[in-house]
Amino acid sequence: MTLAILDGALMDAADAQIPVTDEGLLRGDGVFEVVRLYDGRPFGLDEHLERMARSAASVRLPLDLDAVRADIGSILAAADSRDGSLRVLATRGGRRIALVEPLKEMPDTVALATITYSPTRILDGVKSLSYAANMLASRLARETGADEALLVTPHGRVLEAPTTSFVYVLGGRLYTPPLADRILDSITRRVLFAVTDVEERVTTLDDLGALDEAFLASSVREVHPVHAIDGAPIDGTPGPVTVAAAERVREHIATELARQT
Repeated sequence: MTLAILDGALMDAADAQIPVTDEGLLRGDGVFEVVRLYDGRPFGLDEHLERMARSAASVRLPLDLDAVRADIGSILAAADSRDGSLRVLATRGGRRIALVEPLKEMPDTVALATITYSPTRILDGVKSLSYAANMLASRLARETGADEALLVTPHGRVLEAPTTSFVYVLGGRLYTPPLADRILDSITRRVLFAVTDVEERVTTLDDLGALDEAFLASSVREVHPVHAIDGAPIDGTPGPVTVAAAERVREHIATELARQT
C-alpha cells in the first residue's frame, strides 16, 4: 500500500481525492518537492522545504510550512522504514498532499537524447506542478531509443535533464551548466559542489561529442552515469571521476543521516 496524507489525514493513496475544481489539477498550479528516504529517514529535508517555500512565494501560493512539516512527520511515522521517496505538494486549491513511494527501478547507466527546450523565465527556480513540458521531453527522448532527455535551448546551450542536473567531465575537470542559464538549483547539485571540485561552465551542443564522462544527479538517482548522448557512446562508463563523485555523495549522505540518530 502506498501511504498518503491529504490535508493532515492519513490514508491509502488510492483513497485520496481532491475536487476536480482544484486548479492544481486544472492548471498545474502548485508546487512540489521529492525527498529521498534512506531506511525511512529523509535526506536534505530542510533544504527541500526551504526550496518549496521559495517556489510557493514565487508563484504567490499561500503555504503553511508548519502544517507541511507536521504532515511529513505523521506519514514517516506510519510508513515502513525502508528506502523510498517522499513526495510533498501543495495546490492552488489549498490541498496539502504527501506520499511515500517506492523507488523506481533504473538501469545502471543511461543514454540521453538532446531535446530542444526553452525555459520559462517567470518560473525560474520554481518546482511547480506544471511539468508537462518536462515529461514530454522524456517521452520524445524515449521515442528515439534513449532513456532520458537532455534539454538544450534553441541556441544550443545545454541545460539539464527534465528532473535531474547534468554533470560532465571535459579535459579531466568536472563541470555542470550554470544556474544563470535558468536551471534548477538542485539539492544534489549543491551536495556535489560541497564534496567535489565541480565548476559551473557554459555548455553547448558542440561540447557533447568531446566529453570524457557524464552523469545525471538528483535526490532519487544520486549519481547516475551516462553511457551515450544522441547515440554517441561515452567510453568507459562509469568513469573514475563519476565513481569518485558517487562515493563522495554517498559518504556525505551517510554522514548527514548519522546526525539524525
